[in-house]
Amino acid sequence: MSDREPPRRRVPGPARPARPAAGQRPGPGARPARRPAGPRPAPPKVIRLGSPRPRLRLVGVTLALVLLAFVVRLFQVQAVDASTYAAKADRNRYVGQVLEAERGGITDRHGVALATTEDAYDITADPTMFAPGELEIADGPEQAAALLAPILGQDQDELVEKLRPENKALRYVKLAARQTPQTWRQIKDLKAALAKKAGTGDSTANVLAGVFSVPTSKRVYPNKELAAGILGWVNAEGKGGGGIELQLDKRLAGEDGKIRYAQSGGRLVPTAGSTETPAVPGSDVELTIDRDIQWAAQNAIAEQVKESAADRGYVIVQDTRTGEVLAMANAPGFDPNDLSEADPDALGNAAVQDAFEPGSTAKVLSMAAVLEENAATPGTHVVVPNRLHRGDRLFKDDIDHPTWYLTLNGVLAKSSNIGTILATGQLGETQAQANKVLYRYLRKFGLGGESGLGFPGETKGILAPPDEWSTSQQYTIPFGQGVSVNAMQAASIYSTIANGGVRVEPTLVRGSKGPDGRFTPAPEPGRTRVVSEKTAKTLARMLESVVDDEEGTGTKARIPGYRVAGKTGTANRVDPATGKYHGYTSSFAGFAPADKPRITVYCAIQNATEGSYFGGQICGPVYKQVMEFALKTLQVPPTGADPADLPVTFKP
Repeated sequence: MSDREPPRRRVPGPARPARPAAGQRPGPGARPARRPAGPRPAPPKVIRLGSPRPRLRLVGVTLALVLLAFVVRLFQVQAVDASTYAAKADRNRYVGQVLEAERGGITDRHGVALATTEDAYDITADPTMFAPGELEIADGPEQAAALLAPILGQDQDELVEKLRPENKALRYVKLAARQTPQTWRQIKDLKAALAKKAGTGDSTANVLAGVFSVPTSKRVYPNKELAAGILGWVNAEGKGGGGIELQLDKRLAGEDGKIRYAQSGGRLVPTAGSTETPAVPGSDVELTIDRDIQWAAQNAIAEQVKESAADRGYVIVQDTRTGEVLAMANAPGFDPNDLSEADPDALGNAAVQDAFEPGSTAKVLSMAAVLEENAATPGTHVVVPNRLHRGDRLFKDDIDHPTWYLTLNGVLAKSSNIGTILATGQLGETQAQANKVLYRYLRKFGLGGESGLGFPGETKGILAPPDEWSTSQQYTIPFGQGVSVNAMQAASIYSTIANGGVRVEPTLVRGSKGPDGRFTPAPEPGRTRVVSEKTAKTLARMLESVVDDEEGTGTKARIPGYRVAGKTGTANRVDPATGKYHGYTSSFAGFAPADKPRITVYCAIQNATEGSYFGGQICGPVYKQVMEFALKTLQVPPTGADPADLPVTFKP
C-alpha cells in the first residue's frame, strides 16, 4: 500500500445566486440591489486625556512632604525631646504612694498596752469621676456628699468642695483620714447597693463610684484618760502631737516606705511592673510607770480636785532608788482618742508644764542647807515670835500664836515661816552670804534647771541668782515663796533625801524594743551627790515629826504600820491669767518607809475654792491613799522599827 495519500476530490456546492443588473429588482436567487450612495455619517468624537505623569508627580511630592513632617516630629519626640516626653508620660502613667510604717506601741513597765495601732482607712475620691459627663447628672458631688457626710461626721458643703475642685484634672483628694474599718465597710456596702441599682437599667447613677479607700492605721489608747498627760496624742498627719508620742516620735514612727506603679483610668496596670521600698516599723516603747499605781493616783487626785472645786491638781509617784516615775497623774485630764471633746486647758502634762511657788514643802531645802553647813542641829533651840520684821516686811506664820519655843525639828514640824527665816540666817555672817549658800543648795537639788525627763513643754521653774533677789525674796525664798518649780522637781527633792542625799534624774522610759525584737534599755540616769548621807537621814527623821507628832501639820498622812516622812505646803498662788496672787497652792510631799525609803509621793492642788485649802488637809489624804496603794502593789513591808520621836519644843 502506497504511503502517499490519494488525491482529494472536490465536491461541488450550491451555486451562488447571480447579482441583478443595475436597476433591476432582485428576484429569487438574485443579489439585492445596492443602495444609492449618500453622505457618510461623521465618526464619533474621541476625547484624548492629558499625560498622567504631572499629576502623579504632584501626589508623590505631597505624600513626601507629609511623611517628612511625620519623620521630623518623630525625630523630635524620640531624639531631641525624648527625656521630656518620657518624664511627662511617667507622671501621667505612674503613680507613687507612701507606705506608712506601723507605729510602735507604748506599754507600762509590765508590758500592759497604753497606746496601740489599729487598722484604719483614709477615705479618698477621684473628682473627675463626679463630673457631669461621667455620671450624666449635674449634681453628682452634692448627692455623694449628702450620703457621706453623716457617715464621716463631716460638713456636707466641705465635702462638695473637695469633690468639685477648681482643678478639673485633679484625680485624688482625701475626704477623711484614719477611719475605722466599720466606717469603710458602711461606705463600701452603700457603694455596692448603688452600683447594683444602676446596673438594673434604672436611671439612678452610682454617685459613690469615685470613692475609694487607702489602708492606713489609727492610734488607739485603750485606757482612755489614763496617763494621757504622759502619753500625749497623735495628730491627723500621724505625727506625735504631745507627750511621749512627740518626745519619741522618730523612734515610734519608724520609716515610711514607697511604692510606684503604673495606672490607667485610676486603676492598677499589673503588667506594667512596680517598684517598692518596704516600710520599717517603729519601735515599741516601755515606760517606767505602773498602770495600777497610775490609776490609783489619777483616781485620787481627780476626786479631790472635784471635791475642792479646784482648778487642777497633780500627783507624782517615784521610785526613790532608781528615779523611775511610777505614776504622773493630772486632773482634769483628757481622752487622747477624741481630742475634739477635750478642754484645751487640760491638754498637755501640767505636772511638768506648770510652774508654781512650792510653799512650805521647800522648807526641807533650807533645813538641808542648815544641817549640811553645820549651822544647827535638829535639837537647836529657835525662839519664834508672833511677828518678825525683816527688810521692808513684817513676816508671820499661818496662824497667830504666842512666842513658840521650838527646836529646829519643831520649826519643820510646825512649818514655821519665822523659824525658817531665823535658821537660814545662820548660813552666813551677812544676809547676802547666807543667800549665796542657800542658792547653791537650791540649784544642787534641781531648782531652776531641767529635771532630766526631757519632756516636751517642761518648765525649768524660776530661780533668780541671789544678787537679783529683792529685799523680800531674801526672806521668802527660804520658806518657798518667790521661787517656782514644777511638780516633778518638787518630787525629786524628796526622792533625793530618801536616796541618802544622792539625786537621781527622774526617768519615764525604761527602754524600747525594735522591729528585730531586741530590747534596748534606756541610758542610766545621771546621779549627783547633793548632801551627805548623814544629813539625809537626819532630814528623814525630822520629816517623820511632821506626820507622827501631834503638833505636826501632816497627821492626815499617817499610814498604820509604816513610818512616814512628809511635809505640808500652803503657798500663795500666782494666777497664770493675771500674773497676780490669787488663791493657794496646796501640797504634800513625802516618802515611805521613812527609815528604809522605797517610794516618794508628791501631791499639789491649785486654787481649791470649797472646803479647806491647807495642804495637810486636802493633799495629806491624797498622799495617804496613793502611798498605801503603791506600798501594797510593790509589796513593800513595814520595817517594824520605832519612829525617831525627835523633840519639837523646848522649855525656856
